Amino acid sequence: MLGKIRKFSSTILAKVFLFIIAIPFVFWGMGDLFRSGNQNTIVKIDDKNIPTKEFVEYVNIYTSSDQKINDALIEKLLRNFIGEKLLVEEIEDFDFKLSDNSLREIITNEEAFKKNNLFSRTEYEKFLVKNSLNAVIFENNLSMEEKKRQLLNYIGGGIAPSNYFVNIVYNEIKQKRNVQIINLNDIFEKEIKFTDDQIKNYFEKNKSDFEELYKTFKLKKLTPKNLTANDNYTDLFFKKIDEIDDMIVQGKKLSNILSRFDLENIELITTDKIGRNKQFKKIENYPNDLVLKIFDINKDDPLLLIEHKDTYFIVNLVQEEMISKKISDVGIKNKILLNLGRNVKREFFSSIISKINNNEFKKIDFDKMAKVKNVEIKKINLDGRNDNKLLKKELVAKIYSSSPKNVIAISDIGLTENYLVYIDSVKNVNIDKNSEDYKKYYELSKLKITENLYSSYNHYLEKKYNIDINYNALNTIKNYTR
Repeated sequence: MLGKIRKFSSTILAKVFLFIIAIPFVFWGMGDLFRSGNQNTIVKIDDKNIPTKEFVEYVNIYTSSDQKINDALIEKLLRNFIGEKLLVEEIEDFDFKLSDNSLREIITNEEAFKKNNLFSRTEYEKFLVKNSLNAVIFENNLSMEEKKRQLLNYIGGGIAPSNYFVNIVYNEIKQKRNVQIINLNDIFEKEIKFTDDQIKNYFEKNKSDFEELYKTFKLKKLTPKNLTANDNYTDLFFKKIDEIDDMIVQGKKLSNILSRFDLENIELITTDKIGRNKQFKKIENYPNDLVLKIFDINKDDPLLLIEHKDTYFIVNLVQEEMISKKISDVGIKNKILLNLGRNVKREFFSSIISKINNNEFKKIDFDKMAKVKNVEIKKINLDGRNDNKLLKKELVAKIYSSSPKNVIAISDIGLTENYLVYIDSVKNVNIDKNSEDYKKYYELSKLKITENLYSSYNHYLEKKYNIDINYNALNTIKNYTR
């Protein structure tokens, strides 16, 4: 069922709250375990048993109905869930309070509830109705989140980084580097050539790589207009959405749902995994990310209710078919050439990196390659880690993670940009206290110290509380969500 809080969890406010909760506990590790047959408890914190049902509800809140739930996600959610419980324990221990006046101040200053820059009770009520929320429940949740924020401020508040530390952070980001680069693509373009026979042989040996799975779906967009004959998102609209979701869970067919809610004009789309139809054209009328989400539907659950950017769709998988491509089909030859080229580039990179690691490729070899291959050595001045005027940011990051007076080989993930780089010189930099940017780097250094404090706070909590996870219950949840 689409729970009321799930609707809330899709809002900007909820995502901010979840981020705040997760900050100190993203690195928290699984503790001891107990293997009793009791499936009702997911974890014990000291002498408190936390019900499995509570964790299942937490999973439902922070996952969407169409999201793939795997073991890794369940374990991540459990870490955050336990982290939240520990925060509540700490809040009770420190006895944090939030007065009604303070809560009122938070609500009235929230931008989502303003109209013409003033708090609007109407906007607030509309928000509650749209998200099917009770005001008391929402305000209790908001109060708890504010207390969590206070706790985190208590832990990390009052930090004043020294000028020395601010300059360390500033230099990490703004340090200047002079480098020499050889664009390896200039060499590849000259030397990587493939005959028709090589292309044909590659196709014959890898025919399975040129098979495309296509799926055909029936799809209906659900709007207030076609469900309630009203243009506004009302409580009635969300009740009908919940009813449709319940019918799907109960195993009702698409035809039953369409008849029950008098829905017509069902669309039929056929797509591959990247949102193209059989003519290699992008699916029109629907955003690409929605089409990709739809493609994940499988025969095990062919009928689903999908929520996408506050819009709902009923989607029914009708057919799956695997289509074998021909070498003459659009784009196939280019794909083969791209794959053959990548293989050559990978072999080259493996060879050159091996020589670099074995100290067998130095500046003299760098210069010799440029001369022998008749390619230019370009000199580039980088003004910091974020200087991506000439190179991608990911490539600049690799340059800044290497020592000066060394040759390195760098490429992007797809091997479309490939370089040999010689790091010629490094110039360390400082920032003056009177600089306009000083406050920015002061805050960055403060954040870095705070993150270290949170990490230490993790270790403190692990020692303060005895955390026992019921792995039998956890495995049951994992099996159920597969």
